[in-house]
Amino acid sequence: MPAQHSPGVPTAHTPTARLLTLSALAATLLTGCGIRSTEVPTDFGPAPSRVHCSLSEPNISTQAARGLPVQVFLLCGSQLVAVERTVRVPDGTADSARRVLVARGLLDELEKSPSADEKEAGYTTDVRGAMSVTAPRPADPDETLRLTTPPEDLTSYALAQIVCTFSDSTAAEGDGSVILGGPANDPPRRYECTDEVRTRPGSNEPPSSEVTTD
Repeated sequence: MPAQHSPGVPTAHTPTARLLTLSALAATLLTGCGIRSTEVPTDFGPAPSRVHCSLSEPNISTQAARGLPVQVFLLCGSQLVAVERTVRVPDGTADSARRVLVARGLLDELEKSPSADEKEAGYTTDVRGAMSVTAPRPADPDETLRLTTPPEDLTSYALAQIVCTFSDSTAAEGDGSVILGGPANDPPRRYECTDEVRTRPGSNEPPSSEVTTD
């Protein structure tokens, strides 16, 4: 006589029993492959140690003791981002000489390799070489800054860094522009630091225009 089964009790041939068997088999396969079954989301590792383009606040009092606090624009995330620096200018320096000394100090800071913390945060600079700044020539406007490398020979990134750094400092007139020339006798031009230049320096060179003298 065939064995009788109580109603509601799953057998090997019922759909419920087959589902239980498949579940057990899947768990066994996962365990055998070294994969632990869990409903907790997988941990993909610790978060980055430093937020991209984020630096701790500088100690202003310490900076002031080292020189004149200034800002220079470095590259980070394909944009221009201001970082704190200092430049030294002797007390009592005349305005015309002070403008050139500040510009030289700013250019030196742009040419330096970013600090370890800045590199970790993603900062770089495209200003290269032993470039310097000279005073305006007799026919130039008083606020002219002449670079030892022609501005048109610089990369769009480097020119954007220099223009935005100079125009935001006492090396310029404070109107968001700076008058730059090269080592040759070509007339200088006025370069502007715009929002487009700061956000996309690689594809937007600083707009420039001829300088008219009275």
